[in-house]
Amino acid sequence: MTRISVRGLFSLVCGCALLLVLGGCQTDSRQQVLLTDKSQVELRAVQTRAFDTTDKMLTLRNVIATLQDLGFVVDKADETLGMVSATKLSGYAMRMTITIRPRGTTQIAVRASAQYNLSAVSDAAPYQQFFAALEKAMFLTANEVD
Repeated sequence: MTRISVRGLFSLVCGCALLLVLGGCQTDSRQQVLLTDKSQVELRAVQTRAFDTTDKMLTLRNVIATLQDLGFVVDKADETLGMVSATKLSGYAMRMTITIRPRGTTQIAVRASAQYNLSAVSDAAPYQQFFAALEKAMFLTANEVD
């Protein structure tokens, strides 16, 4: 018969309690989606804009410049995937991931997804701010204005 000391039993109980607490803190993308207060269709409409260009690289450069202008630090940019991830750390932690993909034969779709401290952002304001700045940058680039 195996004997467990009081100290060993206490360590085992504390370890199990810690695992339960940490396991309860885990959030996955499915839980985040279910916690948003908007329907997925409404959220996608806020997060996506189409631009009349087929130049994916130029759009990617404009996205990077726009994020930097808004105070984000670019963490990762992948031209092949058409994806940019950036973080803004001014009093809060917001992470934004932008994907760029062709839409039909004459347009490019840009979709932004933001997280604030590990929670999906469903408020339209950050997306509107990003897309307003991106639209200006795209217009200036298209008209070759520096």
